[in-house]
Amino acid sequence: MDWNLIRAFLATADSGSLSAAARQLGLTQPTLSRQVAALEGSLGVLLFDRVGRSLVLTPSGRELLVHVRRMGQAAEQMMLAASGQAQSVEGLVKISASDIVAAYVLPPILRALRERAPGIRVEVVASNALSDILRREADIAIRHVRPDQPDLVARRCRDSAAHLYAAPSYLNQRGTPAELGDLAAADFVGFLRVEELVAALREQGLPVSAENFRCTANSFVVALEMVRQGLGIGVVQREAAERHDDIVPVLPQLEPFPIPVWLATHAELHTSRRIRLVFDFLAEMLG
Repeated sequence: MDWNLIRAFLATADSGSLSAAARQLGLTQPTLSRQVAALEGSLGVLLFDRVGRSLVLTPSGRELLVHVRRMGQAAEQMMLAASGQAQSVEGLVKISASDIVAAYVLPPILRALRERAPGIRVEVVASNALSDILRREADIAIRHVRPDQPDLVARRCRDSAAHLYAAPSYLNQRGTPAELGDLAAADFVGFLRVEELVAALREQGLPVSAENFRCTANSFVVALEMVRQGLGIGVVQREAAERHDDIVPVLPQLEPFPIPVWLATHAELHTSRRIRLVFDFLAEMLG
C-alpha cells in the first residue's frame, strides 16, 4: 500500500478539510484529493462525508483511522531511530524556544556554536507553545517547565529571572511607584494567559487584578516593545532587559521572579552525534 495515500488520509482526518491537510503536507489540494480518492478506491470503502466545507469521517473511516494512527506512530518512531543513528556532525538541528529566548538568548550562543561546529545548520522555532519533540516539531527544546514525557531526555540549566520594568516616559506621566500599594492603580502590560500572570504577581504580594492589564499580547517580544513604548509596567526577563537602556526597574527591592530553564530532546535523538553536540553545547552555555 502506498504510504503517501495513508499519510493523505491521516492528515485529512486530523485537520477536517482538504485545504488544511494540503498545507500541512505541502501539497496542492487537487493532489491531496486524488490521493484520498485513490485510497478509497483501493480499499473499496467511503472514508469521508462532505458536510458543508468540512469533511467528516464515515463509520468505516473512523474504524480504519485507529489502525492508520498506529502506522503513523510507527513511521515517526522509524524516523527518530534513523535520526538517532546518524553519526555525522553536519546537518540540520531544529531548536525551539520562546520568542524572547530566541531573540535575546540564542543568537550569541549560536554564533559560538558556529565556531565550534561550522558544519551544523540551525533552525530556530520561536514559539511560546511547547513544541512536540515526539512529532519532530523540534530536535531540541528550551522550556520553562520540566518535561514529563518518559521518552524525553531533560537537563536543568541555570535559572533565569524577571523583574518589573517600565519606560521613563510612563513613570514621568504616572509617577514612580515607591511601595507595593502604589501598583494597585498602575497600568500593566500582559502576555499570554493574563489570569496566570495575575495569580503569579499576587503570590508575590502585588495588589493587581486583570483590570490593571490595559494591553496584552501573545508574544513576550511584543509585550516588551509595549513596555518600551510606555504603555505600562511589564515583567521582563533579565536577558532582554539588559539589552535595552530605555527601560528601568520598578521597585528594585522586590525579589525577582524565577524562570526555570530546561533542555529537552528525544531519547533516541540524544544518540545522534550532531544533536548530542548541540544539546551539550546549549547546556554548557545556558549553565
